[in-house]
Amino acid sequence: RLKLEIRADLENVTDLRPSSDDFDFFFNVTCTTCHETHPKPVSVNRLQEREVSGGKNTTAHFVWRCGNCKRESSAKFDPSFPVRPYRDSGSFAELLVIECRGLEFVGFDPMGTWTCNGNKGQLFEVEFQDGYWADYDEDARLPVQIDFKGSRWSRA
Repeated sequence: RLKLEIRADLENVTDLRPSSDDFDFFFNVTCTTCHETHPKPVSVNRLQEREVSGGKNTTAHFVWRCGNCKRESSAKFDPSFPVRPYRDSGSFAELLVIECRGLEFVGFDPMGTWTCNGNKGQLFEVEFQDGYWADYDEDARLPVQIDFKGSRWSRA
């Protein structure tokens, strides 16, 4: 199992999270057999499952065949670890846990629509441009912004 931790600077907002359960996460993937890294990010969605070859009714959220060694690998979100809102501005904090078989995720791109809360509860939709987002909280009369600083994968 691997866990993904993210780090961002939050200004006058909290609870950064994917905008819905039907969210596409974008990861860089490496084959653990031949160590080839796929050239483009791949998308993985918690609500979409695919059948794994050779398994008896086995499914995974991501099924991938390495372009180099042709081995099929898979990954499945751990249902006991829901996606967690990010609150720890400036520090790494766990976002999700995923079980990987024959592959490892080695990168993360925060593309897609996220949401966060302003200081007075206003809900904002967030779409990062080069890792940055800014707006104005009318209720709190404050500028709000998020600067995505990075991510890291480690054993869960």
